[in-house]
Amino acid sequence: HKTQPSDVSVYVGIPFCPTRCAYCSFVSRTIGKKTELMEPYLEALLKEIQCTGALLRQSGRTIRSLYMGGGTPTTLTAEQMDRVLTAFETSFDRTACEEITVEAGRPDTITAEKLAVLRTHGVTRVSVNPQTFEENVLRAIGRCHTAADIDRAMELVARCGFPHVNMDLIAGLPEDTAEGFRRSLDRCLTYGPDDITVHTLALKKGSRILTEGLRIPGAETVAEMLDYASPTLRTAGY
Repeated sequence: HKTQPSDVSVYVGIPFCPTRCAYCSFVSRTIGKKTELMEPYLEALLKEIQCTGALLRQSGRTIRSLYMGGGTPTTLTAEQMDRVLTAFETSFDRTACEEITVEAGRPDTITAEKLAVLRTHGVTRVSVNPQTFEENVLRAIGRCHTAADIDRAMELVARCGFPHVNMDLIAGLPEDTAEGFRRSLDRCLTYGPDDITVHTLALKKGSRILTEGLRIPGAETVAEMLDYASPTLRTAGY
């Protein structure tokens, strides 16, 4: 459709993650087993959703899409996600809302119960972001999951039958090689997601990569990764 001046998209931020990735500069709290901030945050968020919904209704705005990002939204429990999505449904007019995206970025936060909640609430797109399948690179960037966990998560997502699934990779991660990136991209292709997003590593002030002096691939290696990604994805129909 053609976007109208009265059309808006709604972004809901969930600033929590199991661990903080070395490249991350987002406002996000590592929770581990300390979840005491999640409930107070959620209470404030639910009030803001309600108030924002009322304001948008009063101003005659049309909601075209909802995007839940973070952090990692699936760090929330299934019950907490249910409350957020219920608040969106009751506070906003979803009649013209064509896409609801939830970042399920970390495979170690994905469960069948959480995915069932997303499907029940009509989520049309989930994004699972392995960033890499190389075990040594996952360790270097501070992720507490394995490549096998990504396999398990993608199997659960496939069973739920979401209309659209995206996967993210990052070219140029610490300790990665051109060969390692090729293996990761090839593995993404085996799942047949609707979209594969390839980012290049951005060095930002808030990330641990700069403070810890992690070894990152040079520009030539990153170029090699991208020179593989573009024709490979196009050949596969992306």
